[in-house]
Amino acid sequence: MVAWRYLRARRKEAFISVIASFSFAGIMLGVATLIIVMAVMNGFRTELLTRILGINGHIIMQPIDRPLDDYAEVARRIEGVGGVRYALPLVEGQVLASGTVGAGTGALVRGIRGEDLAKVELVSRNIRQGTLEGFDGGDGLAIGTRMAQSLGLALGDPITLVSPEGDVTPFGTTPRVKSYPITAIFEVGMSEYDASIVFMPLAEAQLYFNVEGLAQTIEIYVEDPDNVDALKIPIEDAAQRQLVLTDWRLRNQTFFSALQVERNVMFMILTLIVLVAALNIISGLIMLVKDKGRDIAILRTMGASRGAIMRIFLMTGSAIGISGTIAGVVLGVVVCLNVERIRQFFSWLSGTTLFNPELYFLSQLPAEMDMQETVSVVLMALVLSFLATLFPAWRAARLDPVEALRYE
Repeated sequence: MVAWRYLRARRKEAFISVIASFSFAGIMLGVATLIIVMAVMNGFRTELLTRILGINGHIIMQPIDRPLDDYAEVARRIEGVGGVRYALPLVEGQVLASGTVGAGTGALVRGIRGEDLAKVELVSRNIRQGTLEGFDGGDGLAIGTRMAQSLGLALGDPITLVSPEGDVTPFGTTPRVKSYPITAIFEVGMSEYDASIVFMPLAEAQLYFNVEGLAQTIEIYVEDPDNVDALKIPIEDAAQRQLVLTDWRLRNQTFFSALQVERNVMFMILTLIVLVAALNIISGLIMLVKDKGRDIAILRTMGASRGAIMRIFLMTGSAIGISGTIAGVVLGVVVCLNVERIRQFFSWLSGTTLFNPELYFLSQLPAEMDMQETVSVVLMALVLSFLATLFPAWRAARLDPVEALRYE
């Protein structure tokens, strides 16, 4: 009752109430900011991982003994390994792609069988225009939406590809230039892939890159990407030839390590917001103890123990911390559930594109809350708030009633 009374504002205690309000707002904003930023970082990592592993295989197989001329049989044997979803033979090459407008752009051509492209669900389920039916039977290509926009291309338009690895003539190697119709336009939601990847029928890619009857690599998709190490030996046994296996962690190690470092640093920096709010609790309670010195002295003379006085101020400070933490969790959850709408609103309000997909890779701002992480943030805020109340409460309990009443 006494702690609750001290929390209510009075005219002569308005300044103390203002400090308490700032402490509450600081803890609320600190907890909410931590939850939101961590959720966005988690969502960013998950979305990137989903798209990177949705386009690229979890394990890349490359032959080292001889060319991969038996790719169909090798892929069939690898698909028989437990834990492997499918194995896709590929032919890849860098080209210069040009359309009706623009100066052209670099592109990665991936030669793939139509049945295999249908298995890559991130592409096959996100066809915006056209179709992948009859992909093997024709010479049409599938390109991303951003490439189509930058080159001014639509469904059915020809796209011209220029490869430096062309025909060998008495005057040297001449670039290979060929035009293909666009039969499908996809959008996977990752700007880098939508702007740079071209899918071509495997047979046509073998002709275009002068590797008739061969595949360069076999990309293997597994059930559990985090368990690729356990599958490497069975895959090598199934391939029945000398090969090199590279998993997705090695190919993207620098990228995801940088994301993890950034996430940890952001957590430490944003924790300072909660710490500053906790320091505000200390200053507010110390001023409250000074202001309530006469009250404390009277309570002591009436028989209140030092422990009772300490509990009063512990409850006063903890109430600010607990209520601020709860409000911060509610605010953080609401923002995380509507983060994309909020981004669109501020983009409309400012007239600029916030989180430009060209820079941040993703076309939408993701947020994925982790329960364990959220609980950690809540516990950290509560512990800091409780620790902030200890010193002022101890000072209140140590106050001498005689000294407090001497000059009253």
